[in-house]
Amino acid sequence: MISGDSRGLGPRDRAQLRRLLLWQVAFALVALMLAAPFGVTAFKSAAIGAGVCLLANWVFALRVFRQYRAQAPTELALRIYSAEIIKVVLILGLFALAFATLANLNLPALLGTYFAVQVLPALFASRPAH
Repeated sequence: MISGDSRGLGPRDRAQLRRLLLWQVAFALVALMLAAPFGVTAFKSAAIGAGVCLLANWVFALRVFRQYRAQAPTELALRIYSAEIIKVVLILGLFALAFATLANLNLPALLGTYFAVQVLPALFASRPAH
């Protein structure tokens, strides 16, 4: 971000954030297609894992990357920490809700999809656009 800019993300930052979130959606869809042949339970579990990850990351991004003043780096740091806490609480709460209300969740599908959607897209989104 350019010092003194108060509009929020610059065009390059917005493009990278958008690319990361789109990669996460793409990985979520691929994971769901891969889980489908293993039955309804695996598909449902993968959908919950992907959905929790996508929702938590979108909430984080919206909280961190709203407008801010570049002259207030402490405010931005606090925003990042609070967004991460909100993200973790949201993830734990949604997983707890899923386990409390749904029977027969497939733990490998749930956590594997969550992990894939969380980690793998960053490898692709960080590559420069051609």
